[in-house]
Amino acid sequence: MFSGPNNSTPLDEQAIAGLIPDLKTQAELNEFEQSNIASAVTWAFRSRTLKRDLLSMQSLKLLHEKMFNKTWRWSGCLRTSDTNIGVDWHRIPEEVKKLCDDVHFQIERHTYSFEEIATRFHHRLVSIHMFPNGNGRHARLATDLLLLFNNQCAFTWGNSSLISKGQARANYIEALKAADKGDIGPLLVFVKS
Repeated sequence: MFSGPNNSTPLDEQAIAGLIPDLKTQAELNEFEQSNIASAVTWAFRSRTLKRDLLSMQSLKLLHEKMFNKTWRWSGCLRTSDTNIGVDWHRIPEEVKKLCDDVHFQIERHTYSFEEIATRFHHRLVSIHMFPNGNGRHARLATDLLLLFNNQCAFTWGNSSLISKGQARANYIEALKAADKGDIGPLLVFVKS
């Protein structure tokens, strides 16, 4: 029935039970989610809430909710179990607050270039893995919004779809794994390729 690309979070029965439309295949799900996300992108660019305070638990949850509100009943809800990646589910609020506080500090103090701040933000947001599904897409959109709201150019993310299997997704996953080990360099290159 539903099987995402390699290294994606598998959908468990509880997550699948939250599916709103009657879809049968992964291709149908991908297409439906993409339409939902496109509507969310339009909303996000107009959202005063996100522009004012993207770096908060409330805004990050709201963004996910808008991205998947026609697809999943649990959109915008934090995961309540451990997954194949991510922090322990009960630590999500604490880790998101630390991330947002760190990014505020980095921006105020110009700790890194803005591209590096955004890349590090993306990596940590993916690593936290806030939601049952859609974390990579959510983190990429949140990162692009962080850039755009600060008068920076959005990333190109390998100039390819990262949803399906392919070389771009493989390169993205490898860059995230390098960042997991402390080497942010490959991810910095990938986000602009």
